[in-house]
Amino acid sequence: MGEGGRGGPPGRRTVPPPVSNVLQSFGLSSKVASPVTRRPRARGVVLLNKPYGVLCQFTDTAGRRTLADFVPLPGFYAAGRLDADSEGLVVLAADGALIARIADPRHKMPKSYWVEVEGIPDRHALDVLRTGVVLDGAATRPAQVRAIAPPAGLWPRDPPVRFRRHLPTSWIEIVLREGRNRQVRRMTAAVGHPTLRLIRWAVGPWTLAGLGPGQWRRARPPATPAPAVSPDPPR
Repeated sequence: MGEGGRGGPPGRRTVPPPVSNVLQSFGLSSKVASPVTRRPRARGVVLLNKPYGVLCQFTDTAGRRTLADFVPLPGFYAAGRLDADSEGLVVLAADGALIARIADPRHKMPKSYWVEVEGIPDRHALDVLRTGVVLDGAATRPAQVRAIAPPAGLWPRDPPVRFRRHLPTSWIEIVLREGRNRQVRRMTAAVGHPTLRLIRWAVGPWTLAGLGPGQWRRARPPATPAPAVSPDPPR
């Protein structure tokens, strides 16, 4: 038996095959794997002033404008919906639990809307909006509703709101804690004042303050669920 191995000629050391050959015989590679580079986890909250006509999603097969045209941040998703023909605040987050907390009506996070309507709602119409409007056989939850002055410094809508010379318009604020399909528009139509323009001003503690159409900024998630009602519109 040769020194240093079996089966070799006497007096001659048998050199074991290279490790790479052994690995290859088992179908394995001897190359050292490169370390995996992980993308930093998306955190926090993003506030976007969604323009009119933009879909509240990140993709669209028809080529329409989406949130991806304005928020270039991977890993964020809209916490709730805002119709394409509505404008204003969309809250985006990367944490699924936070998204549920913002969007799920069971958490009762208030959402404040500035609404331009046809005509001038009287006290009775405002009271009906506050106490509940029957939609699809069920009354809406009590809401905070008040008449407001036209918000000062409000950006023009593109396309502009239809103008009728002999039909006055007015503004109201509605704060909801639920989210039915096109709820604000259906509520105002039910009391005889169709919605002409709809802007979401606030969601919970976050507002549109300082954001023009298509602009976004980062914000901190709330430490605890704390409802927030929008302040008086700027004058």
